[in-house]
Amino acid sequence: MIKTFMFGVLLGLVGSAALLHRIPVVDLYRESSLISFEANVGNSEIFQVNLPHDRILAGVRGQENPTPAGLQWPDDGLFAGSQAELFKLRDRNDAVVGVASRISSTNGRGGSFIQWMLHLPARGTMFMLLEPRATADGSRTGSLRAGTDDFAELRGVITERFMADVQDSESDAEARIQLLTRLVGPQVEDE
Repeated sequence: MIKTFMFGVLLGLVGSAALLHRIPVVDLYRESSLISFEANVGNSEIFQVNLPHDRILAGVRGQENPTPAGLQWPDDGLFAGSQAELFKLRDRNDAVVGVASRISSTNGRGGSFIQWMLHLPARGTMFMLLEPRATADGSRTGSLRAGTDDFAELRGVITERFMADVQDSESDAEARIQLLTRLVGPQVEDE
């Protein structure tokens, strides 16, 4: 009796594995990467966030209309002057390709900073640290500090630009955050 039961369990496992291999349960679609090459700069890619539609979460102390509604930002002094946001991330063709988080702080205790984390499914994650002060044209620059998967061996710079009054007929965005990444591979030394 136990042999028949074990044979049935084994046959069920083999049959389930064969069925799952034959019929895919999940078929994920991957957007093509829109990477361009710039001489003496490396590979560049433009990501963007259309505001306010792509904002998933916005947390800041004293905000009257947080996203999502009912969000209560901690009232601890540790979070004074800090802000956390979560966005849908789009490529330059306006297709959603991942998610991005932006954390900033101006409280001075740990120093002022702006951090971006971009997660692109099937490609990896990038962690970038930007200068808190904007340049004369209103943009901020920073560097890729760490990456996973496709971005693990890369290094480079990022430029954050806020564009108000976007004139785009396809999307009804009121403003846009544009992230321009310029990444290069590791330096190969001749032997």
